[in-house]
Amino acid sequence: MSAREYDVIVVGAGPVGENVADRAVQGGLSAVLVEAELVGGECSYWACMPSKALLRSGAALRAAQAVDGAKQAITGTLDVAAVLARRDRMVHDWNDDSQVTWVDKAGIDLVRGHGALAGEKRVRVTADDGAVTDLVARHAVVVCTGSAALLPDIPGLRAIQPWTSREATAAQTAPESLAILGGGVVATEMATAYASFGTRVTVLARSGLLTNEEPFAGELVAASLRDLGADVRTGVTISSARRDGESPARLELSDGTTLEAEEVLVATGRVPRTGDLGLETVGLEPGSWLDVDDTLLVRGTDWLYAAGDVNHRALLTHQGKYQARAAGDVIAARANGAPVQDAPWGAHVATADHAAVPQVTFTDPEVASVGLTAARAEKAGIRTRVIDYDLSWVAGASEWSDDYRGQARAVVDEDRGVLVGVTFVGPSVAELLHSATIAIVGEVPLHRLWHAVPSYPTVSEVWLRFLETYGRDSASH
Repeated sequence: MSAREYDVIVVGAGPVGENVADRAVQGGLSAVLVEAELVGGECSYWACMPSKALLRSGAALRAAQAVDGAKQAITGTLDVAAVLARRDRMVHDWNDDSQVTWVDKAGIDLVRGHGALAGEKRVRVTADDGAVTDLVARHAVVVCTGSAALLPDIPGLRAIQPWTSREATAAQTAPESLAILGGGVVATEMATAYASFGTRVTVLARSGLLTNEEPFAGELVAASLRDLGADVRTGVTISSARRDGESPARLELSDGTTLEAEEVLVATGRVPRTGDLGLETVGLEPGSWLDVDDTLLVRGTDWLYAAGDVNHRALLTHQGKYQARAAGDVIAARANGAPVQDAPWGAHVATADHAAVPQVTFTDPEVASVGLTAARAEKAGIRTRVIDYDLSWVAGASEWSDDYRGQARAVVDEDRGVLVGVTFVGPSVAELLHSATIAIVGEVPLHRLWHAVPSYPTVSEVWLRFLETYGRDSASH
């Protein structure tokens, strides 16, 4: 049977793959998506969307409990069954019909099955029933297969069938007890959600919580988790694990103690979904992250691209979609012989991946950051000044909550007079983040930011406090 030809073949139909294909089609090319699971991918069904649905109800309840007049109206506790039902609605009961409808309306073809490279510009798709479809790309193949949870090599761990992020976000009941191995975003978010459900949560974080953020972020989140009843243990990990039948898992810990838990969530990192992608047919190593340039072209090729988690640049859905827009547009430009704008911040590059990546951890308090931490800026050789401000001192914070707790930090490049990093920790600070992202990406001089007047009384008034603090610090130097 002859192969089907397209200008662009996209392997993986999550948000990243959808955006690559859409931009390529808008650029006048034909495109096909290849997907082995659900169209919409990890974010729609097992990550961003369901996890935030699990977190939101508890955060809303606690926000009301923190305001006099509202808290007196609360007569019950969190309805866990209703939270899980809302999560099910958010993921459309793991049905991708609406996503498939969008793909069709966007003029993109869809082939279901496992896609693997079968040589240069060739992809072989094997459906669940064994049927094989061969695809050939005239211009590009784009790998958007994402990442999967890393299971560390701990004796007995696999045998107890631990949860990964997928099981944690898709659970139909809340376990009585949950041990979480890890201290990153998945670990802290799921600890927050399940502690809100009344689950007895134990977090085992060998290196601490949210260690890629400013130090105060992990400290405030740890304190909040303990307030929710979670047991947060740092400097400790699992040495071995076992489970007898239906009994709780028994974990031997590195500090010599033992912990029992009905379920164990492993959240210690990610690995690329490239082990069965046929990379060996084009001279690449199976199971490896794909190294790309800023146009998302895999180095050493002129036809293979990789966007999203699989290239290990920034493992975040929004950043993957940003890469996807650049990749789809540059593929169309190259195919049409149009000029390629590949200088930093050009239309066809993902420059922001390097030092302007925004991220929100939806714990309670939320952690919202963009750019460099103070430590990373210093390591990069930037002459910095760090501005710290207690968010509870802002008038808008006292209006928001009777017991507002939060912290903010801005990192200034002294030689250029611009911000290179901002971190907010506090209730609902996620919505503050985009202003910081614009300031960093736009390299807005601090003297110009004085003219960006924050409304009163809002938490965003912290921007004025940053500038006032910076001015006083400058005067004292």
